[in-house]
Amino acid sequence: MRSYSLFTIILLCIAILVIDILAFYWLQSITQFIASPIIRLSINILFWVFTIGLISSIIILKVRLDDINPIRKHLLISSFYGLAISSFIPKFIFVVVISILYFTNFILSDSESIIVVPIIGLFSGFLPFFVILYGIFKAAYRFKVHHHTILSKNLPKSFHGLRIVHISDIHLGSFNYRYAILEKAVKKINDLQPDYICMTGDLVNNFSWELHGWDKVFNKLKAKKGKFAVLGNHDYGDYSQWDSIKAKQENFNAIKQFYHDIGFKLLLNEAVIISENGEQIAIVGVENWGKPPFKQYGDLQKPLIHTNDIPFKILLSHDPTHWNEEVINKTDIALTLAGHTHGMQAAFQFKNQQWSPIKYKYRHWAGLYKLGTQYLNVNRGLGWLGFPGRLGMRPEITLIQLKGTD
Repeated sequence: MRSYSLFTIILLCIAILVIDILAFYWLQSITQFIASPIIRLSINILFWVFTIGLISSIIILKVRLDDINPIRKHLLISSFYGLAISSFIPKFIFVVVISILYFTNFILSDSESIIVVPIIGLFSGFLPFFVILYGIFKAAYRFKVHHHTILSKNLPKSFHGLRIVHISDIHLGSFNYRYAILEKAVKKINDLQPDYICMTGDLVNNFSWELHGWDKVFNKLKAKKGKFAVLGNHDYGDYSQWDSIKAKQENFNAIKQFYHDIGFKLLLNEAVIISENGEQIAIVGVENWGKPPFKQYGDLQKPLIHTNDIPFKILLSHDPTHWNEEVINKTDIALTLAGHTHGMQAAFQFKNQQWSPIKYKYRHWAGLYKLGTQYLNVNRGLGWLGFPGRLGMRPEITLIQLKGTD
């Protein structure tokens, strides 16, 4: 998780304070209907105690961040992130809605607006608040299986019907060692009876100590033919300050060793050729490749040198921007598996349509994409980072079935 400057944190606190002042102003139009002055006073006191407490805690946490135990630090950051979001967004919506209603009200009479406007305003604030609470306490771990079929004339007949489970962005540090939660995802994966399991990076948030005890969970994953993985931007430890280069390298080595311990073949700019009945496909994996500020460790050309004669290639690459920059129309890679975006952990979805602000940063941000004969699947992530929840963007397990065409 990246560290933000004190100036940025102060700006955030000012924004929270401004919205709370406006929300408090409009709240008086609602509390005026409460007959008891004691109850009205109590509401006002609780409102400002929460606001001042939240702002003070955020600033204190930032100032003392370096002195806090890393495990406790992540828990505190996520908690205050959740509190800030669940407080700021509902109040912001409340202020916007009730302001519009008051200043553009020309349909209702004065007597009607005294009752209707506060009710609508209050509802506009409470609804997103409960949606956010649901996203934090329920939806964050409601693992959803997405099914996709990939059709390709280049797929050898021996691999027709091959089942691949794609997972990504687990961010184990965010689970805070709650092993039973992820075991539910493991069961869903095993029930799909995959031939291969492919993991596309961000196993941790930053540190190898996040992996403690998780080997017992991951060793329960069952794949008939093999398990493969690549690294994501968070797996390199680039977002933390280290006492030495050696300490960072030891952390990195421990993460790579963990993959070996749980039976995953970690592909570091390399390819594995799989043979069935004399026919072949290749699984290619690159280290993290992303546009700045993300570092580019990936070298796609290195593994492709050894797969020129393979008719069907599957690429594991953490960042979906790689597909657009180096894959489509530049290689014959049939299927690319990526993650990274989390779908912003927030989206509006209706039937097969979905929208998220993340689309303005990433052209390909969630789901299956196709251009010509080349496919890209962007997994929405199995875990979370930052905001401790998911809004309309449930954690994803993807089942991909390969089918050949004549």
